[in-house]
Order: sequence, then structure tokens, then C-alpha cells
Amino acid sequence: MTALRFPRGLYGITPEWDDTDRLLDAVRLAAAGGMSALQLRRKSIPDVERAAQARALAPLCRELGVVFLINDHWRLALEIGADGVHLGRDDADPALVRKEAGPDLLIGVSCYNELDRARRLLAADPDYIAFGAMFPSPTKPQAVRAPLSLLTQARELAEGCAQPRPAVVAIGGITPVNAAIAAKSGADCVAVITALFEAPDITAAAQACAAPFLTPPKRSWREPFNASDP
Repeated sequence: MTALRFPRGLYGITPEWDDTDRLLDAVRLAAAGGMSALQLRRKSIPDVERAAQARALAPLCRELGVVFLINDHWRLALEIGADGVHLGRDDADPALVRKEAGPDLLIGVSCYNELDRARRLLAADPDYIAFGAMFPSPTKPQAVRAPLSLLTQARELAEGCAQPRPAVVAIGGITPVNAAIAAKSGADCVAVITALFEAPDITAAAQACAAPFLTPPKRSWREPFNASDP
């Protein structure tokens, strides 16, 4: 299996919860189900509140062995010792962040439905390139849709990079049911918000989302048990 710069599997994205204790408990449950990375995504709260949640999440993620990133705020990521930052179209230039932050900060970039954008951004040496929305998204219902074929093209593009290569992330409307579709189309990991953190059983949802990326794959939580299976 090809070595990646970013963890394969389930990439949790935090919901818009102000209750930090609730969030920490949910992260523990998701990690128990196999979540390998987490992004703090709080777009509309004051900087001091965002920083407080980041400082609570960073040590927990280290304890759990979960890679921790912060959306947009790369200086905050450096300040608190987070593993990385995710940058969108309106955020800091990834090339500038790489120059200022150095090689150790993980950088993920949004490519939406644009393969050409991924080609350009790969020059900035990101650790993953993210595409979506792959499916209708409750978080961003008006988000541009990306075809599944784009994941296949992006995977080919990433595999042309130096090893270990950047990961291909699928985001937008990912659920335990369709995570396998994204994986088969070329995604190395899936970014999930609602179907993970709003699930009645967060650990089971995490297991199901992570299962398509495991080798050999574990049985899906939705698959019936067959006594004849080995």
C-alpha cells in the first residue's frame, strides 16, 4: 500500500458545538471507532473561544493518537502544537504557510471540483488535497458538487508525486453507507461531520466510515453476520 503524508481512513470534522466537554466526549468515541484525524472547524466564533477549544482538543488528540488540524488558522495551529492546518480558497496562501511554518506542519487544501487547482497547489507541497462536495451535504447544502470520477483523476495525480505522496480526501455528504463508494473511486480518506458526530452511536459510525480503508476490511456495521463466513 502506498505510503501517505496524511493518515488513511476517517477524518472527523468538528460540528458547530459550543459545549467543549460534549465535543471532547464525542472525539473519544470517534477515536474508539477508528477516526485517525480530526479538524477543528469553527468558522463563526470569536478567536478566544476557538483557541480555547483548540487547546482542549490538542492534548486529547495526542493522547488518543489522532492527528489534529485547525481550519484556517495556521498560526494558532503552531502556537498550540497542533499537527496541521486546513486551508480553503479564501485562506492564507499554502505556499506562504509552508515557507513560514516549515516542513513539519501538515497542510491540507480544498480543491472543490477543480483538478487544475489541485495541480497548482501541489507545488506548495500539501499533505492532502480535498475534493467535494461528493454527495449532498447537510453542512453546506449549496456547495458545488464534484463527480466521483474526480477522485480517480486526483488519485492518479497524487500518485505522480514524490513518496510518501499527498492523500486524496473526499468531503461533503459522506456517510457510513457511501464512504465505500468514495474509497473505491480513489479517496484515501473521508472527511465527515454530521454522519459522525450527530450519529446515535458515534463509535459505530466511525467504524463504518473507516472500514473501507482498512486492509483487510472489517465487517461493516450494516452488514448482516453470516455464519458461513470465515
